[in-house]
Amino acid sequence: MKRVIVIAAAAALTAATLAVPAQARRPDTAPGEGRGGGYVVLYRRGVSAADARRAVLAAGGTVTRENAAVGVATVTATGPAFADALRADPRIEGVARDMVIGRVPQRSAPGHAGSAGAAGTGGLLSAPTPRVGTASASEPRAALPAPAGAARTDDPDAADSGASVLRPEPLAVRQWDMRQIHATVTGSYRRSRGTHAVLVGILDTGVDATHPDIEANYNAGLSRNFTVDMPVDANGKELDGPCDQEPDKSCTDPATVDENGHGTHVASTIASPINGLGVAGVAPGASIVSLRVGQDSGYFFLQPTVDALTYAADNGVDVVNMSYYVDPWLFNCTDNPADSPEERRDQQTVITAVQRALDYAHDRNVTLISAVGNGAGDYTKQILDTSSPDFARVAGQRTRNRLIPPSCLSLPSEGDHVLAISATGISGRKAYYSDYGDGYVFAAAPGGDVYDTPTKTQNITRAVLAAYPKSVAEKRGELNPDGTPRIADIVRSCRGRVCGYYEYLQGTSMASPHAAGVAALIVSRYGVPDPAHGGKTLAPDIVERRLRTTATRRSCPVPPAYTYVRRLAGGGEITTTQVCEGTSIRNGFFGYGVVDALRAVS
Repeated sequence: MKRVIVIAAAAALTAATLAVPAQARRPDTAPGEGRGGGYVVLYRRGVSAADARRAVLAAGGTVTRENAAVGVATVTATGPAFADALRADPRIEGVARDMVIGRVPQRSAPGHAGSAGAAGTGGLLSAPTPRVGTASASEPRAALPAPAGAARTDDPDAADSGASVLRPEPLAVRQWDMRQIHATVTGSYRRSRGTHAVLVGILDTGVDATHPDIEANYNAGLSRNFTVDMPVDANGKELDGPCDQEPDKSCTDPATVDENGHGTHVASTIASPINGLGVAGVAPGASIVSLRVGQDSGYFFLQPTVDALTYAADNGVDVVNMSYYVDPWLFNCTDNPADSPEERRDQQTVITAVQRALDYAHDRNVTLISAVGNGAGDYTKQILDTSSPDFARVAGQRTRNRLIPPSCLSLPSEGDHVLAISATGISGRKAYYSDYGDGYVFAAAPGGDVYDTPTKTQNITRAVLAAYPKSVAEKRGELNPDGTPRIADIVRSCRGRVCGYYEYLQGTSMASPHAAGVAALIVSRYGVPDPAHGGKTLAPDIVERRLRTTATRRSCPVPPAYTYVRRLAGGGEITTTQVCEGTSIRNGFFGYGVVDALRAVS
């Protein structure tokens, strides 16, 4: 089992520190508007924010963004000796290189590619899903009849969930994932559909607030964007693209957009409403709060993660979903000989800063749920990391191979208080790509597996279907002139003249929102009035216990060494063997079992 690095408790923040708002502020110098190097600076516990800022200034830096609640700041500096000088100051606990700050390229670059389901898009945890070039027809209005004897619900939690008579949504026949966890009109929806009083934070690439299968549950008042678009990295590689290509010509997007699609898919799985259009989420009556921490290109950096977690805690968010890892290191190590001393210091700062934010959120009744990752590796064993650092923060930095001992941490999934969710396929087996590990995986949930078929050849309908921004589909050329999809990955559903688009994706990114949706149902059903923020609240430890005790137990395969076979369209096949360790109570593939929406609220 992995050794967990515990951050020792220190002195409480001073009153002066707490007086500075914890909510993120827009930097004075945004990426694309100046020159210099970016750093994340960790203030020492017990040191006031004012004193820490003086230390930064004395070392030659400027604080452009500050989170006083946990003592983390984004700093710009031009001098090469800045980091070493600041590390020597007793008021500072850690310094890590962060994002590059450079000028926007003067000439337009080609639009960046990048499906949310593609590999190599930063910290996103969607596994590669093959794109299929066959046209897909729009879905008819009523794909399923109403079930016989559909009952009215007497659940007060469902007050905001729409009509009292339950009928399947038009695309319910495609939602094998919801049937697997009994989130259906004959399952959990009849007991509880969640309530708008429960807030689910989507820490992701944003959420398309205009999507017709999301907008009814989107909380615009609380949603925030904690990111700034980054045109290129330190090696000149295009990331988010030039800001002058954005509709508003700005490097800072509104909180209502998702120019990637990943966050919208996650939000839809959690809380698409029952409205006679498209799909329904696990908790179709819960509120969606978009806390954008991911770049358009799929990278997730430290400061936005810290800011979003503390913002969620300060504003009464009940559950957060984190389907990503904090870039640039898939694994953060403090003692790995494969890393330079400076890289080890950087990674220690990431570990400490993220854990402070996780502790802050957990202590304020935020249930923390994360995806386990898509590397098909056992996190309790030595792993070869071939993807880090995946973002060049200094010129010449390149991805390299690193042997990772079990003491290293992938964050946020391996942080204290975080419930890490693995992915299952339609048959119930662990998905071929899902990471695993006895003691690492808390529970499992449907994430999709396009090779989980009798023939072991890819079938896109074995992935998870959820909402997709029309604007992204148009930008990627995936729609015909009449609005119908050009590829089978995408499905259109219409209610009269209102149409929504939906995309098949697979990954542990798709698994964890199912667990987050069940957590939202638990808070809706068993929560108590929140005197500080209104709505409902429930201690994360109670939510965790309910998730654990109501999960459907899944034992390891027999034999425990399971061989996955993927037959390729062009001939040949790929085989991999993964070993499940543990017991029928908890094991490395399924944790305590597959989450179950109906049992959780019964």
